[in-house]
Amino acid sequence: MVKLDIIIPVYNEGPNIGRVLDALRASVHTPFRVLICYDHETDNTLETLKDYSHATFEIELVRNRARGPHSAVLSGFAASNAPAVLVYPADDDYNAGILDPMYRKFESGCDIVAASRFIPGGCMTHCPWLKALLVRLSAFTLHYVARIPTHDPSNGFRMFSRRVLEQIEIESTEGFTYSIELLVKTHRLGWKICEVPARWFERSAGSSRFHVLLWVPAYLRWYFYAFATTYLRRGPRTVVLRKKVLAPI
Repeated sequence: MVKLDIIIPVYNEGPNIGRVLDALRASVHTPFRVLICYDHETDNTLETLKDYSHATFEIELVRNRARGPHSAVLSGFAASNAPAVLVYPADDDYNAGILDPMYRKFESGCDIVAASRFIPGGCMTHCPWLKALLVRLSAFTLHYVARIPTHDPSNGFRMFSRRVLEQIEIESTEGFTYSIELLVKTHRLGWKICEVPARWFERSAGSSRFHVLLWVPAYLRWYFYAFATTYLRRGPRTVVLRKKVLAPI
């Protein structure tokens, strides 16, 4: 029985995907399935997958409902059915060893397990200076001031419980903002969030679809939402759930 669905959004990740799948095969012992979410049939990832013969796990191809990383992840969520769902970078062949510990955290009752670059054992290396500045500044203020219980709240490498995906409505429409949205809404509900250390290195092949300046306005909405959860004391504080609104506080 598959216990973990691993969603990998791809965009011409042919040079990387084989190494990533090899790493998952070698390091992950939790029964899992991989969902490859792609935009178009000419994506060179698909050509590489045709020749990939080492899998000891199921690989499912998911055609995205629309183009872009946001649609890729949401298409993966819709196709998933495992108790835990992980969004995993398509160029990451070095963090597969933390997936079993992440799943054990989930089994212990965590609704979100965050991979954190900013705790002992984690790192962020060779990141472009502007992206590094914004990521570190937001991480510091969200954890130490807004009191979000992870040191790396903007990292999209994250495991979600089925409860989070089925009960919390995703209002975001751009990039990877869904991830911080689910994080701050889960925090407002009082559901358990935990983290494990993860490494991050600037990619050596292919191009990133993380457009930090383009997505800043969308991120700011959920950035201030986190502060409102901690400091706003007037009026009802609600979380939009699927088909209903819940006021937990």
